[in-house]
Formats: sequence, structure tokens, C-alpha cells
Amino acid sequence: MAGAARSGDGPGRARYAFARRWATAITPDAAPDDSLADLLAGFTDTLCAAVRDDGSAARAREVGRGLVEHGLVAPEALERTLAFVGEHLPVDVPIAMPRLMTVLGALAAGFTDALRRRTLDEQERHHELRSTRSTESAVRAGEAKFRAVFQTSALGIAVSDADGVILDCNDAMLALLDYVPEELVGSLGRDLLHPDERDVISELAQLLHTGHEHVRAETRLVRADGEPVSVLIALALLRDDDGEPAFYVTMIESLDEVRALQKQLVRQSLHDVQTGLANRAQFVGWLEGAVGTRGPDTLALVVFDLDGFRVVNDAFGHDVGNRILTAVAGHLRSVFDGIGRLARIGPDEFAVLIHDPRDVATVVSLAESTVELLAEPVWVGDDGIGVTASVGIVVQPARGADAAELLRCVDLTVRWAKDDGKAQWALYDKGRDQRERARMRLAASISGGLEQGEFRVDYEPVHALADGALVAVEARLRWDHPTEGVLDPRELVSLSTCTGMAARLGKWAIAQACADAGRWHAEFGDAAPVLSMDLTARQCQEPELVATVRQALRDSGLPARLLRFELSEQLPALVNEDQLEELTYLAEHGVGLLLDQVGGGNVPIDRLRRIPLTAVKFQGSPVYGLAEGADPLVESAAVGLLTWSGTLGLPLYAAGVRTEFEARRLAELGVTGAQGPLFGSALLTFDEVRAILGKS
Repeated sequence: MAGAARSGDGPGRARYAFARRWATAITPDAAPDDSLADLLAGFTDTLCAAVRDDGSAARAREVGRGLVEHGLVAPEALERTLAFVGEHLPVDVPIAMPRLMTVLGALAAGFTDALRRRTLDEQERHHELRSTRSTESAVRAGEAKFRAVFQTSALGIAVSDADGVILDCNDAMLALLDYVPEELVGSLGRDLLHPDERDVISELAQLLHTGHEHVRAETRLVRADGEPVSVLIALALLRDDDGEPAFYVTMIESLDEVRALQKQLVRQSLHDVQTGLANRAQFVGWLEGAVGTRGPDTLALVVFDLDGFRVVNDAFGHDVGNRILTAVAGHLRSVFDGIGRLARIGPDEFAVLIHDPRDVATVVSLAESTVELLAEPVWVGDDGIGVTASVGIVVQPARGADAAELLRCVDLTVRWAKDDGKAQWALYDKGRDQRERARMRLAASISGGLEQGEFRVDYEPVHALADGALVAVEARLRWDHPTEGVLDPRELVSLSTCTGMAARLGKWAIAQACADAGRWHAEFGDAAPVLSMDLTARQCQEPELVATVRQALRDSGLPARLLRFELSEQLPALVNEDQLEELTYLAEHGVGLLLDQVGGGNVPIDRLRRIPLTAVKFQGSPVYGLAEGADPLVESAAVGLLTWSGTLGLPLYAAGVRTEFEARRLAELGVTGAQGPLFGSALLTFDEVRAILGKS
């Protein structure tokens, strides 16, 4: 299993990487050990399960015992384990701090209990060896093993005779109480107890004499300097061969240190090290508390997402990036201290939670003030580095709200601010959110719609202006959605792009349209129309474009000369050399390339000459400028553009033609084919195109 985790991908590999780092943390001076990492990888799974399962203490205690059983008993092992696991445990669900603290406490308890038992067992074996007069080598081995555990244990250990006189103690005991060996050895153990706790040792001893193997209790001892220290004390009685009391073994663990460590772990787990602000876990806790029944009436949630912060890190390095983050935190404190609770909730995200703000305008004003402060440069040498932020603002009633939903809303609102140009704020709009969620649901269901046969290709006819013959059809992808009706092709392009379905949908549309056109060609030969299809920028980026087109032509039997792709006016400026090679290959093998100039004249000539075009199409102002009664200036511009385009020596087409007058003027200026309301507003199905061809 561990080998699979080492070589695999995903969560297993991440857990093993965590285990390797854990192993390094607790044995920093040792060489990397795969067997230790394998052991800790299993413990990692156990701890993750414990955190997910409402802090299952039993599982965590087993991990603590397992560390001791595998010899990880050095004083630093437990402390480093608690610190590392508390900060880095790779749980795939949000961790509630009380749950994590329960798990860490159980781990520590299991470790301490196992170490205590191990010490007792070693002492028992040592005593048995001596009392049974075993071989000298066995005695020496037992003594050496006990001394190793005795001296390296993180617990303070003392061995006393039957009268309670201390015979020996380890370094951990001396360090905890700040004594030297000569001061403790020979003294009475009960004298170390706080005056108010003197009865504790007698009560524990009484329990041992009545049959208990070992007992423990919380009490207070007194250090050499007179200061009390809270401890967990465990006492065990060892008897001689006759069953009479021979020795007491006392083990102590400082509760002050455990509590201080727990406090430190809590702080580390709830604060961002770089900025000193609360982290996401603590912020979510605040938010969950604020939406309770006893919380404020209204909440304002404001998130600042730094724009392009990666550029700062890439250009100047992470040290400079950290300085910027610290400066951002300082600006936020200067604005919101005393007003709201601040946190760093992501690598370049900061959040503010405000209870009962005066009004929305006040929150917006605070956000604007912060954005202005953030723009002030931080000087690094001669470079003044400033940052901008996109800000999402959510102001809602607190009662009945859901913390996770509020975070989703503010994340969405930040995205709106970025989409609108960055360096500005956006206010949450429930109506816009609902529209976008409905749109995303549609986008997510494209794959299912394709499998269910809900997509089809319809066609817009293109007629020759000379005689009205059907010379081409422009393919239009349609989605006959079961509840939303037929969706607009432009909406389909947008939806498929945002879900990554554009390539698959485009491939399907090319194959389907070519199949239809191949059937028309098989039936009507040279009278069959040219199939014209939009080629989006996303499709141009698809490395399998040429293979897709070749496969579609091969499967359908459609000649390449009867297929034409329409390129938007922006596309020539976007294609790179590899994409240009693909387009050139298609053109060299007979596929037509038509430039669709929506507004006309927006393509740089040098870019235009790079693409092997076979036709140009105009729509919008170049067509409307020829309408009857058009503004003379607009008409003059349209005539000039069409006249210039004629010098390219390519066939000219027009879309959106509405009247006979426009059609005549276009024909006079060299346009050969047209489409639009003049020729019918409805798109045609495969059979309707076939019927038109049958009549001609």
C-alpha cells in the first residue's frame, strides 16, 4: 500500500509526501528512511479519518501508541509531531479547530500512556531479571535497555524504595523541577509535592497496595525555585519475590507545557504566519458564529483579491511578495481596525467581516479607501511596487444565512469585479447570481444533451444575387433543450467554452454538418451548396483540427471544395504560427477560408495577407449603409470599403440583407452572394435544404 502511495498520483501521493516531511520533522538528523515514511503514511490516514469522524479519540490514541511502539520516544518526538500535524495535516475537508484539538490531545495521551507502560514494562523486566538471578549477560542487557528508555524518555521518571526515598531519576525529571541529581537522590518523593497536595501521594500508594497495578492523578509539584508546576503523575509498585513492596516508579508529565503547546498550536492553526492576521479557518469560524441566532442583524462580507499578484512574485521573488502582503495587511488594519474582523483567507486574498454596518454605502466607501491605499507603492530599491485589488462586497441579513453560501456569494462577486476590468468593487446581486447559476447548470448539462441527441445542425441559406440560386448554406448549431427550448448558437459557443466542451461540441458539429452536406452532394452532385461553418478561436487552438476535418470529409464523402470555414474579423490577429500552418494546410487541400468582417475594415493588412483567404463577407454597417435613404456619409464609407475589398480578387458575400434595394446595390458593387431576412428568417433543416435543391 505504501509503495503504491509513493509511486501513484492524487491523494495517496500527497499523504506520502506529508509523511516524508513528518519523518524529517521528528528525526531531522537522520537520513531519509522509507520504512519510517511508510509507517507515518499509515498514521496520516488514521489521523485524517479521525478528524473527519468528529475527532475520534480512539484512532488518534492508537497513533500515539504506535509512535512509542516503533521506538520514537525521544523527548522532541511528541512535541514536533503535535506541531507539524497540527499545522499541516492534509485533510480533504475543512477542519474545525475543536475537532483538531481533540485529535491532537488524544494522540498526546496515547503517546504518554504508551511511554508510561513501556517504562513500567522495562522496569518490571529489569526487576525480574535481577530477582530470578538470570544469566549475567541477560541482566546486563535488561539493565542497558531500561537505562536507555529511562534516560531518553520525555517523561520525568524517578525510582524510589519502599519508604519513598528517591534512588534514581532521569534528566527529564531534573529539567522539569530544575534540580541537580544530588538534590533529588536520597530525598523523599512526597517532599516534592505542593503543601496542599501532600495527601495525593498517600492516596495513590494506598490504591497500589490494594491491588491496582498503577495509578495516576493530576497534582502540583514544587520546583527548586519554589514555583508550583501542574503535572500528571503516574505511580507503579514493583514487588519482590515474596510479593512485598520493593520499589515505586513515578512518572510525571508537565501539564503546563502541554497546555502551552496546545495554546501555541491553536494560534498557529488560526493565524497567518506572514501577516499575523487570522487565517481562513478562523475567519470561517467567525462567520459561522455570526450567522447564529444570537449574532448581529446584518453582516457585511468584503473580500480583496489582489490583481496579478503572481506577476510581483515572478518579477521580484517571494521575499518581495511577502513584503507586499505585509504592507497590504497594514493598510487593511489602518482602515478596518475597530470596524471589522480581518483575515488572510488565500495566497492573495484578504477578507473583512463587519457586524451591523451602518449601510451599504459605508461599506463601499471603506472598500474604495482601501483600494486607494493599496495603490501606494512599496519601495524595493529603486522600484516602487503597488498593487490593485478586485473587491467583492456582500451585505445580507445574518440570521438564517449560511456561512458557506455567503463565501460562495462573495467569491462570485469578486469574479464579477475582475471580469468588469479589475481594480474595482462589485456588489452582490442575487438576480445576477441566479441567472448565472442557471446558465452554469445549462453549461454543465451540455455533455448529457449531446448524448441524448438534443443537438442538431440547421442551415441559413446563401443565395446568388445574380439569379437567386442556393449557392451555400451556413451551418448553425442548435440545442433543442427539453425545458429551455431552442438555444441561440452564440450562447452555445459561450456555454461550451466555459465548461471545456467547446472542442468536443465543435468536433461533433463538423462531423454532423459534413455528413448532411455529403448526402446532398451524393444526390445532387455539382448543384449541391457549399457548406459554410464558423471556426472559432478555440477551435483554431485545437491541435486535432486538421485531423477532425479530414476525418469528417472522409466519413461523409464530401469534397473539400464544398467545405468552407468562416473566420471572425478578430481571428487573423490571434492565430500563431502553428495555427496558421493548420489553416494553410486546409486551404491547400481545397477547404475554403472566408473572412467574416462584422464591422468591416478592422483587420490589419499585414495579418490579412498571412491567411490564404478564398472569400470575404460583410455585415452590419457596410450593408446597412447601402439602404434606401441611408446617411450619405455612411453610404460613402460602405461603398469605399466594398470597392476596396473588390481589389483583393476574392468573391464577396453579404449577411443581414433586408431589402431588394440593398441586394441590388450590393450586386452593383461586386457582391456575388447574400443571406439575411430578405431570403427568409427561418433556418432550414436538412430535409428543407434537400427540398429546395430538388426544385432547382
